[in-house]
Amino acid sequence: MIQTEVLVVGAGNAAMCAALAAREAGADVLVLERAPEAERGGNTAYTAGAMRTVYESVADLRALMPDLTDDEVASTDFGVYGAETFYGDMERVTDYRADPDLVDVLVRKSHETLVWLAGKGVRFAPAYGRQAFKVDGRFRFWGGLTVEAVGGGPGLVETEHTVAAEAGVEILYNSRAVSLIADDSGVHGVIAVIDGVTTEISARAVVLATGGFQADTEWRTRYLGPGWDLAKVRGTRFDTGDGHRMALEAGASPAGHWSGCHAVGWDRNAPEYGDLAVGDGFQKHSYPLGIMVNADGKRFVDEGADFRNYTYAKYGRRILEQPHQFAWQVFDQKVAHLLREEYRIREVTRVQAATLEELARRLDGVDADGFLGEVAAFNAAVRTDIAFDPTVKDGRGTVGLAVPKSNWANPLTDGPFLAFQVTCGVTFTFGGLRITPQAQVCGAEGPVLPGLFACGEIVGGLFYHNYPGGTGLTAGSVFGRIAGTRAAAYQPKKVSPRSRVTSAAVR
Repeated sequence: MIQTEVLVVGAGNAAMCAALAAREAGADVLVLERAPEAERGGNTAYTAGAMRTVYESVADLRALMPDLTDDEVASTDFGVYGAETFYGDMERVTDYRADPDLVDVLVRKSHETLVWLAGKGVRFAPAYGRQAFKVDGRFRFWGGLTVEAVGGGPGLVETEHTVAAEAGVEILYNSRAVSLIADDSGVHGVIAVIDGVTTEISARAVVLATGGFQADTEWRTRYLGPGWDLAKVRGTRFDTGDGHRMALEAGASPAGHWSGCHAVGWDRNAPEYGDLAVGDGFQKHSYPLGIMVNADGKRFVDEGADFRNYTYAKYGRRILEQPHQFAWQVFDQKVAHLLREEYRIREVTRVQAATLEELARRLDGVDADGFLGEVAAFNAAVRTDIAFDPTVKDGRGTVGLAVPKSNWANPLTDGPFLAFQVTCGVTFTFGGLRITPQAQVCGAEGPVLPGLFACGEIVGGLFYHNYPGGTGLTAGSVFGRIAGTRAAAYQPKKVSPRSRVTSAAVR
């Protein structure tokens, strides 16, 4: 048997925030990572590291990024992103279903939690390459997402693991938790398989930070629905719902959008699971600058409905719904220089043609005549009397189309034309465990399960249908820090003899 005070299951950003917070509070901490060390970090290792946070001034940003220079400040319009705006974004994109108590904690604690991480050694920088366009000689940020971890997700994982090791947190790799040790008085540890050996681990408190269930094809199809077995998985192959299953078997209450997930446009020929060498480079998020067409050559979404931060996590589902589960994103030279870096990687499904007619012939799987007719109708519908401005919702839309484009519409006229084939890539599932604002896991019968906490993508109730970009890492950090602090302070209560008899009888 292994003994510890706080046991954290998982080793991504949320898990490591919990481990760091528990250690900071003085507890002995053990982390179980199902993956081998080379694949550690869960989904965090596959992200770009963007983190949404409240900030009211440049001073707030400098609290996170002390290296921000006066020249950068002078040449950049950072704007502000206040608490009310963050609240509003969470409400709007989730159809007003997000748990208001959890959202309140997320918003209020976002900036102070990132400051805490910065104090631990995590470095942040402005997300110039992904969230800013240069206008009249100045960078202008858009979409409320300004900050990213230096080195992206891999950099965040590396820093958090290094700091944790220096703080005395022990991490066991190749260690899969398979069940919780629980009785009437609460949760007291886990049964795990460590390097192939079944081991009992006793703990005063357990923090589950095991991610979603998107890497399990059967679970994905069971809960998300038919066709989801055909989607790609953007991140780790180890997020198969172990934490969900263990907690539900122990009496936890499920919560959130179990048939929903974060799903994006992902390269059609990407591997089944994420590739750490490519990271998030398979994503294709510049679609607001062009059009997307399906196998019939038809557009099927409003590419300019909102900034991509507020639509990309739901448009993967729309792509999966199309014939043969793919789409082509099409751009011309007016916007080619604005495409994000992921369009320039070697591992990309891309075609180029001097004319639209040639492009139509090269779009694999697409009805060429349907495509050419669709582009002709689109080009004729664009409001060219309105100026194009990618940094604001410019209102440059279309008129008279069954599927409108509300902003950033440009006629496709300037060759050579570029097209990129995408399918659906699942990031994480939205269904999870019900928690209190103190990150305690709630029981199905009402009270919390004593000694059990949760954070990260296993938490249900925050996201429904959609997701504001950069919120996942922030939510993981906020509730991870809370979970770790609370777990360190938790003291198990002794169960009464009568309770022991009842528990034994039930077993």
